[in-house]
This record gives sequence, structure tokens and C-alpha cells, in this order.
Amino acid sequence: MAHTNGILTIAMLLFDNYTALDVVGPYEVLSKIPDSKIYMVAAKPGIYKNIKGLQLSAEYALKDIENPDILVIPGGFGIDALLNDQDILNWIRNAHKTSTWTVSVCSGAILLGAAGLLENRKATTHWNRKEQLAKYRAIIQNERYVTDGKIITSAGVSAGIDMSLYLLSLIVNESFAKFVQLGMEYDPKPPFDSGSPEKAPTEMVDKIRQSTMTNNK
Repeated sequence: MAHTNGILTIAMLLFDNYTALDVVGPYEVLSKIPDSKIYMVAAKPGIYKNIKGLQLSAEYALKDIENPDILVIPGGFGIDALLNDQDILNWIRNAHKTSTWTVSVCSGAILLGAAGLLENRKATTHWNRKEQLAKYRAIIQNERYVTDGKIITSAGVSAGIDMSLYLLSLIVNESFAKFVQLGMEYDPKPPFDSGSPEKAPTEMVDKIRQSTMTNNK
């Protein structure tokens, strides 16, 4: 992978109402890449909050990081407010032209779709956003993460960690990715088997669908 000035450049987009794990999960994994730097980028430098008020700082504007080696688009309820933001969409399109990898977490795939990057490409997103993503002519896959060319999309929230470990194996090697996974003790054994709409009670699925509609108004 080509490095910019000897350092592999990773740009992560920040915006209000991001999902925290969409950002910090991939950050934890990708920050382990040797000779790399992660830049938090936003439409304007400043503090951005998730829906509960967790604050993260974007120190760089879009124009500051135009050609990252890796472009990371997290998701969250705030993604819908960006779908017609031409400054952000053009930044994504231009960054993608020269990126080695362009990746998304959860509903971040919707923004890649809005930028025109997923047309006729295999992709995934949060289970409750797949119909929305399909409107951008993406070929929806029911997987934790999906690779199509240099684009990797992941399913909801926690799947961003899986995707990032896989990306790490491609950039460095599989042994190093396993080493990082072990250091994180990433060995999920959740107490409940309700992590997908196929396994969860119907009333629970309906409740999440309704909450998504409410937050997007």
C-alpha cells in the first residue's frame, strides 16, 4: 500500500449524531497499523456529539485531507442529514478516486451510496437500512462485511470491528491482525442470541424499526 510522505493516512469522517462504536471500534483496530495516522475529518473542525452527547473532536476540515490512503465512513442517525451535502459527497468521491481502500460502517454505506460509489456493487449495512441502501442500486448482501473491489462495507455497529480486523489482515498480514484481535480480547460470546432480526422477537424488531423512523424525522 502506498504511503503519503511515509505515513499511511486514514481519514475518518465525523458528524453530529454518529454512532460511537462505528468510530471507536475501527479506530482501535486501524490505529495499530504501523506507520499510520488517523485524521478525524469533518465539514468544519470542531466538536461533534453522538445522540447521547459523547464528544469527539475533528481537528481537520475536508480540504485538509483530500487524498487519504484509507477513507472510513462511520454511521449513525446523523447520516441522513448528510445525504444531500454536496461538499461532503464531493469530498468522498474525490477521496475515493485515489484511496487504496474506501470502507464504511453500518449506515455509513448509505453515504457511499449517495455519493454514487455503490451502484451495481455488492454491499451491506445495518439490517434496518438495507432497503434504503438498495435505492442506490447497491447489490445487498447479508454478511458481516462485504468486499467489492477496493470498497468494504460492514453491517451494523459492532460489525465495523470485524471489517477493520479483516482490513488489517490485508494491509499488514493475517498474523498481525490475529495479534491485534487477541490484544483486544475480541472474542464475542453475547449473553443473548438476539443480535439479528432473524433471531430477535418480532415485536423487538418492530420497535427498532419505529425508533429509526422517529430519529430520522
